[in-house]
Amino acid sequence: MTLILHDMTAWHWAIGGAAIGLFVLALQFLANRSFGISTGFESLCALGSRASYFQRKALQGTVRWRLWFFGGLLLGGVLSAVAGGGWSPSWDLGRFDQWVSESPWIKTGWMVMGGFLIGFGTRLAGGCTSGHGIFGVATFQKASFVAVASFMAAGILTANIMYRWGVVG
Repeated sequence: MTLILHDMTAWHWAIGGAAIGLFVLALQFLANRSFGISTGFESLCALGSRASYFQRKALQGTVRWRLWFFGGLLLGGVLSAVAGGGWSPSWDLGRFDQWVSESPWIKTGWMVMGGFLIGFGTRLAGGCTSGHGIFGVATFQKASFVAVASFMAAGILTANIMYRWGVVG
């Protein structure tokens, strides 16, 4: 299989899955920490906010390792772009442009609104898709099974609606 960018050959999916699995196991058994991107963003927000929400016990002592984790995410993205021949930003959103607008202002508004909705949903679900889907399910948390089933059902429903309306496909 080739990737969309630069026609690079993708690594086998099992390599990524095994790496994520090993990371989750190591994090749980060696450091007694849970994994999730949304809690990581909360830890980062706690650096600049004294709001009680960001000072709760669940975030105490997590900032240092999460900073390294986020640094690794950024570095991994940069290394991937360099290995793939470079990166150039684009406002081209394909059929979304035809359906909504090609205006950068309107696209930015949609993205900001989407970001707020994602943040709201993440807090409503008690965590993000990576936290529930990777760590929560791996540790047999009932709430994570319910959350993942909800994520999947919403994704399937949305994909079907989008295909039927001709927005994608």
